[in-house]
Amino acid sequence: MSRYPALFTRLNSTGEGAFVPFVMLGDPTEDDSVAIIEALIAGGADALELGVPFSDPVADGPTIQAAHIRALDAHIDVDTALRIVRRIRDAHPELPIGLLIYGNVPFARGLDSFYADVAAAGADSVLLPDIPVREGRDFIAAADAAGIDQIFIAPPHASEATLEGVAANSRGYIYAVSRVGVTGAEHASSTDGLKEVVDNLTRFGGAPVILGFGISRPKHVAAAIDAGAAGAISGSAVTDIVAKHCVGTSPAPRTIDDRDALLTELTEFVSTMKAATRA
Repeated sequence: MSRYPALFTRLNSTGEGAFVPFVMLGDPTEDDSVAIIEALIAGGADALELGVPFSDPVADGPTIQAAHIRALDAHIDVDTALRIVRRIRDAHPELPIGLLIYGNVPFARGLDSFYADVAAAGADSVLLPDIPVREGRDFIAAADAAGIDQIFIAPPHASEATLEGVAANSRGYIYAVSRVGVTGAEHASSTDGLKEVVDNLTRFGGAPVILGFGISRPKHVAAAIDAGAAGAISGSAVTDIVAKHCVGTSPAPRTIDDRDALLTELTEFVSTMKAATRA
């Protein structure tokens, strides 16, 4: 059973929103990745969104594209990524864990096999950044059969039909994009129009709305909650912290220059962002 409903019920009871950090699985190595994720949890992450490395991440900006490359250079494949998820799940049985993965990967693996493997690893959801809801029928069916929440992105300025479809078919939560473009803290989320984005989705009902893209500062998190979102996702800002502590060049696997400093910085960043959900 998905862990998201219990999370949102708990947060609603305390009057706060969810802060969900994103990080790439296996960046820069498998063991480093586990330590990095544990630091995010220690900082107060309410849930996790974990990327599975892919060679052509078209929805991502330069920061997260580089994370894909670092993980691939460390030979992180789908099986290794799921092994990391299993390690995190075993240590944190109640924490909601979502995977962000490009559609070619489950398609090539076989949809039924892929979603069954995701469920066995202990993940709760799969977000497909390059599969629009109008093309998601087979993914939805395989996810439902495996007990996995399928999540779709609600793009800005989407048609009524698209928003209705996203609301009707997303489980766990709805990922609402706060601005046009690709992921990246280089282009910060604008606080203007966020309430309209949230309102346009919530009128169709469905799962809670979480805002993403360009969420890099506490004020962005606070603005998302003020706009009526159930939470905010931050990826590039987290990934940038990891990147600045990675040394080495492609195609060799990277190493971390100072693990203690990296983990401390990540924990403090998440703690500050989480605090903004209570403002």
